[in-house]
Amino acid sequence: MPEASTAAASPRSLAEALRARDDVALAALLHARPDLLNPVPGDVTQLATRAGTRASVVRALDRLDRFALQTAEALAVAPDPCPYAVLESLLTGENGADAAEGGPARAELPRALGTLRDQALVWGDEDRLRLVRTARELLAPSAQRSSPTGLGPTVSEATAGMSPTRIQEIVAAVGLPPTHDAVSAVTALTGLFTDRERMSALLDEAPAEAHQVLGRLVWGPPYGEVTPQPAPPVRWLRDRGLLLPASARTVVLPREVALHLRGGLAHRRTAPLAPPVGARREHRPQLVDANAAGQALAALATVEELVKSWEHAGPAVLRAGGLAVRDLKRAAATLDTTEPSAAFWIELAYAAGLLASDGEADERYAPTPAFDLWCELPPAERWSALASAWLPATRTAGLVGEQDAKGRTLSTLGPDLDRSAAPEVRRRVLDLIADLPEGGSPDPDALLDRLAWERPVRGTSDLRARLAHWTLTEAEVLGVTGRGAVSAFGRALLEHRDPAPLLAPLLPEPVDHVLLQADLTAVAPGPLRRPLGDTLAVLADVESKGGATVYRFTPGSVRRALDAGHTAVDLHAFLAEHSRTPVPQPLSYLIDDVARRHGHLRVGAASSYVRCDDDGMLNEILADKRSAGLGLRRLAPTVLAAQAEPGALLDGLRAMGYAPAAESRTGDVLVARADAHRTPARSAPVPVPDGPPVPDATLLGAAVRAIRAGDLAATAVRKEPAPGSSADSAAPAPGELPRTSAAETLATVQAAALTGSAVWIGYVNAEGSASQRVIAPVRVEGGFVTGYDHTADEVRTYPLHRITGVAELAEDQV
Repeated sequence: MPEASTAAASPRSLAEALRARDDVALAALLHARPDLLNPVPGDVTQLATRAGTRASVVRALDRLDRFALQTAEALAVAPDPCPYAVLESLLTGENGADAAEGGPARAELPRALGTLRDQALVWGDEDRLRLVRTARELLAPSAQRSSPTGLGPTVSEATAGMSPTRIQEIVAAVGLPPTHDAVSAVTALTGLFTDRERMSALLDEAPAEAHQVLGRLVWGPPYGEVTPQPAPPVRWLRDRGLLLPASARTVVLPREVALHLRGGLAHRRTAPLAPPVGARREHRPQLVDANAAGQALAALATVEELVKSWEHAGPAVLRAGGLAVRDLKRAAATLDTTEPSAAFWIELAYAAGLLASDGEADERYAPTPAFDLWCELPPAERWSALASAWLPATRTAGLVGEQDAKGRTLSTLGPDLDRSAAPEVRRRVLDLIADLPEGGSPDPDALLDRLAWERPVRGTSDLRARLAHWTLTEAEVLGVTGRGAVSAFGRALLEHRDPAPLLAPLLPEPVDHVLLQADLTAVAPGPLRRPLGDTLAVLADVESKGGATVYRFTPGSVRRALDAGHTAVDLHAFLAEHSRTPVPQPLSYLIDDVARRHGHLRVGAASSYVRCDDDGMLNEILADKRSAGLGLRRLAPTVLAAQAEPGALLDGLRAMGYAPAAESRTGDVLVARADAHRTPARSAPVPVPDGPPVPDATLLGAAVRAIRAGDLAATAVRKEPAPGSSADSAAPAPGELPRTSAAETLATVQAAALTGSAVWIGYVNAEGSASQRVIAPVRVEGGFVTGYDHTADEVRTYPLHRITGVAELAEDQV
C-alpha cells in the first residue's frame, strides 16, 4: 500500500498537493514533464493549472507504461474520490483474482500509483485518490465512446435523459419498491446492481440467451444495436435495466452490471510486469566484434562510394525537395543494393553532413567540404562520425516510398521524414540489447512486446514497432551490432564514450599494393591507402566487393584516367610501383592503345568543333551514320563544326569508339578533376526534438526557486490597507495583481526603502507578462525602484510606471 499522506488533512486541490511537495519532488515533476517549464510558472497555482491542460495531460499519458496507464484507466471509471482499496479491487478483482499468479498487480500497484503521483496525474491521500479532471475526461466513457477498459456509462449517466415513468417501471421490474422521485429510483437501482448477492439472484432468473447477450458486451464495446421489436432475451434485459437505451437503435451495458459480470475487474487482463527480453542466442563476444567490425568497414566503403558517385553531376533536387525515384534507383544500382537500403545510406550521409544541395540555380546534390575532411580521418574515426550522426537522427529512411496524410509520396532527402520518436526508440532498443549478457542477441518479438508495454498508447505504439524493426536492421548493417548483439564499440557509443579506440584494432590495416592479373583485373587484398585507392578508382571500375575488392580495367576506365591528367607513362609507373605481381602484358597493351588514340581528336566550343591533323579520320567520322545526330560539317581539311554542345559531342564520339579530348580556347587539353564539385559549407541537419528538451539540474533548481518565490509572493499575508485608500477600495482577489495609484505606489516604496521592510508588488514587463513579486526597496529615484527581489533571489531595478500596485506585507512575512 502506498505511503499515506502526512498532512493533517487531505489536499483539497492539485495546487495544494503540489505545494506540499518538497523541492526534490517538484524538480522530479518538472523533469518528467518538461512542457510545464515553457515558460516557468509564476507560482504553484500556475503550475497546477498548466499540469491540468489537455495538451500536457495527453503528453503525460502517452509516456506511461501499460500498468500505470491501466491504473489511470481504472481510476477514471472508479468513484471520485476513490479509496485505495476500491482501486486495488478494480485491478485485482473483488476476490483478488490475480492471487493465483502471485498477486503481481497488487504488488505493483504502489509503483504505478507512485508514477501517476510523480507526474501530477493523481493527487490526494490513500482514502481520497483523485485523477486530474482532464485525464478523467480523456479516459472515462462518454455517450460517444467507451472507456479503454471496455466499460460503459454508469446507471446514473445512462438514465440521465430517461423519463421518470420509465425509470419507475425498471425499478418495479427488478422487484424494488417504488420511490418518490427519479433520483432516489436511480440510487436504488445502482444499489441493487452493486450488491453482489442480490445481483446474482436477479441474473439467476435470466434466460440462457440473455446471458449470451451479456457475454458479448461484458468486455466491450458495451454498445449493441437493437431492432424496434427486440428479441425476448434483449427485451428481458432492457425491461430490468440490465441494458439501457443509448439511442433509438442502440443499448448500452451499464458499468455496474459489467463490473459484476467481470468479477469487479476493470480490465480483462492487467499487465503489471514488463515483458522480459531474454537472449535468444549467445555468441562469443570476439565473434560479435569481428562481425560488427566487418560491417563497419563495409559501411565506410558504401558511404564513400555513394558520395563520390555524386561528385561530377549529382542528382537534381525535386521542386518539392528530395530525390527523384529514378535517382534513388540509380544510387541503388551504383551501390549494388536495394532501394530501401540505398535510401538509408543516402540519409545517413546527409545526417553526417557529407552531402547536401549545392543551392545553385540548377540545384543538385553534391558532396560538402566536410566530406573531404571526413575522408582524411582514420577509418575508426570516420565510423564514429557516422554512428554518432545516426543515433540521434530523427530523419527516418524507412518511410521513403510511403504517403503522407495528403497522399504525397515521401522521397529520400525530402521533407516530412522526421519522426521525433526515432532517437528514443533507437536508443531504447539498443539499451535493451545491451542489457543482455555479453554476446546475447534478443528475440525480436520479445523486444517489440517490451516496447509496446513501455509505450502502449494506441497510434504511437505502431510507429514505435516499425522504428524498432528499422533500428535492428540499420544497427546491423552499420556495425553497431554484430549477429544481433551489441558490439564492444557499439556499447561505447551508447555510453557516450569514443568508440574509435575499441574499433581501430579490429579493422585491417590499409594496404599499399594490389595484385594485377592477366584478365585485366586487380585484386585489393584489403582496404587501400587513400592515394592508391583514389587513383585506382579512376583507372579501373569496381567489379566486386567483399573481403577483397576486385577492380576491372577497361578502355573507358583508362580513358577516364587520361582525361584526369595522367599520361601513359604515369599509369605504367603507378601500376609497377603498387603491384606485387608483374604488370600483365594485356594491361600494358590496353593502356598504350587507349593513350595512342586519346587526344588525337580535339573538341572545343564553336557551338563545338572537332579538330584533327588526320583528315582521313575526319572523313571516316563524317561517313559514319551514327554521327548524323551531331550535326557535323567540314570547315577546313582538319576541322569539323558541330551543332551539339561540346559535352554531347565528346559523349557521341566516345560512343562511336573514338577517344577525343576536350581542349580550351588556347588549344590546351582540358583535364577533368575528380573532386571538381563541392557545395558551399553546409551544417548537418538538426534533429527535430520530441517536445521540449529535458531540463538539466541547473534549470530545474532555478525553476523550483522561482516557483517557490512566486508562491511566496502570491500567498504572502498583506497588511490591511488604510480605510479610504485606493488599495482599500480595490483589494485584489487571490491571484490578482495589486492595484494602487501612482502616488500611493511611490509613497509606499519610499517608506519601505526608509524602514528596510519588504512590499508586495504587481509588475508588468515590456512583453506584457504580469507577475507578482516580493521586494525590499533600497533606493527610489529617477522613476525607478531598486531593491532585493525575493522572487528572483537577486537585486533588480524596476520602472515605477510598470508597477501596477503595491501592498505592505505583514510583519511576520519575509
